[in-house]
Amino acid sequence: MASKKYLLLAGAMSLLAASPGFAQVKPTYDALDSSKVSAKKQAQWQSFRNNQSDYPVKPRDMWELGFHGGYHFIKGDVSARPGFGGGVSLRKAIGHTFSVRGEYTGSFDKGLDYTLKPNTVGGAWNNLANSNGGMIAPNYKTATHQLSLDFIASLSNILFYKSQPKANWYVFAGYGLMLADVDVDALRGTAGYGAYPAGTFVGKKKDIIDRLKNFYDGDYEQNAPSQGNRVQIGRKDDNQLLRHALEVGTGVAFKVSKRFNIGIEEKLTLPFDDYLDGYTAGAYDGSKDFFSYTSLRLNFNLGNSTKRVEPLWWVNPLDFAYNELNSPRRMKLPAPVLPDADGDGVADQFDREPNTPAGAPVDTHGVAKDTDGDGVPDYKDKQLITPTYCQPVDADGVGKCPDPECCKNVGPAFSCSSLVLPSVSFKGSSTKVSSDMEAVLGSVANSLRQNPSCNVLVTGHAGAKGKKGGVDLSSRRVDAVIDYLADKQGIDRGRFIKQNTPGDAGTVDLAPAN
Repeated sequence: MASKKYLLLAGAMSLLAASPGFAQVKPTYDALDSSKVSAKKQAQWQSFRNNQSDYPVKPRDMWELGFHGGYHFIKGDVSARPGFGGGVSLRKAIGHTFSVRGEYTGSFDKGLDYTLKPNTVGGAWNNLANSNGGMIAPNYKTATHQLSLDFIASLSNILFYKSQPKANWYVFAGYGLMLADVDVDALRGTAGYGAYPAGTFVGKKKDIIDRLKNFYDGDYEQNAPSQGNRVQIGRKDDNQLLRHALEVGTGVAFKVSKRFNIGIEEKLTLPFDDYLDGYTAGAYDGSKDFFSYTSLRLNFNLGNSTKRVEPLWWVNPLDFAYNELNSPRRMKLPAPVLPDADGDGVADQFDREPNTPAGAPVDTHGVAKDTDGDGVPDYKDKQLITPTYCQPVDADGVGKCPDPECCKNVGPAFSCSSLVLPSVSFKGSSTKVSSDMEAVLGSVANSLRQNPSCNVLVTGHAGAKGKKGGVDLSSRRVDAVIDYLADKQGIDRGRFIKQNTPGDAGTVDLAPAN
């Protein structure tokens, strides 16, 4: 029976751990978020925020409300049959590791032994024992109400290599106060049961149990014998036994969301009483009865998520430290101090000229600047920018510039009237400047560029007698010449003066206008 229980427990845990839904949660708590800090701890939070305190404030966290139910049985002197337990719990964190849980558990347990045992307890079993040579096959039905206070230690929320735990393993121990009603099926009416039928205890265990079930009537009409007052702290009507108990156990919970998790837990309850199954082996066995409870737990987090974080056993306290190392927000990082012997602002390990005078301007490599490249550093150069044609320079960086070409062999002043310009020829009635004439006008443009103060008179000819249409043709040819010089050669149009006179209609004459 016990082996099947643990196989079931292992299978359920494996199923929960393998579910992809449990890998989708991520921590949200930020130690610099004051909204999760209670009013009385705001001063400490402010001190931490301002780097006056090294430790953050423990945030407000949610309560956990749990509902549980599962397999319950008594490990005692009588073979147990499957029982059931269930209840409700309320849990609150003390810190990231420890928490406290108050819990109510109610249970129903039954047992039926398939072997004959000596009647060591007397009382309700005397009639049956007298009919069977002092031997009985004990049975029981036990109903309990238990209040407990457990201290829980979480084992898996302080993680060094990942963020928030997806599963929370824990162990616990605590105190329980139990009220137990233990009854036995030891009497059929007033006459008792008499002797067990022949062959009752022969054969397979299942067959023996089936025969005993038929023998007993299932009324559980009598109070079971109970232990004396040495351990018993109280007794009420109908065999209600009040017992202290020690609780120990372990469990694991799997996070489904920030509000809900599913857990599996094994709890042992030790009341230090050997009569919880209505029978004791006495001198033959000095052990005490205890309860085993394997439960499935549905846990819900209670509280305002804008003011409280998840229960602290779901929060990795190293989150903030690791995030701060990766991306500092609160950490004070001192400015790096690197040796700089010459004080030029470039650390010695990068300084290619580690002995420049104080105040000397240097480049990014710590080398004294030489703006004009004359070989004299700026801090010594009395002529900071010396043209290359004035170099080499003296020790003070001062160069000797030659006389300008314009001042050598100065001749007579130039006059625009001495400028000689060619004529431009046109064939037939064409008004387009030919390629030959473009070369001529190119030389004219060069002359005009060298003499920017000179203007040009552009003269067209309408023919010897003012032939009809000659004036128009002459004017268009003058415009073609000016257009070429202005548009193709870049000469300012304002430097040209147009006129038409009688003469050879095939030419346009150019002459200085000054």
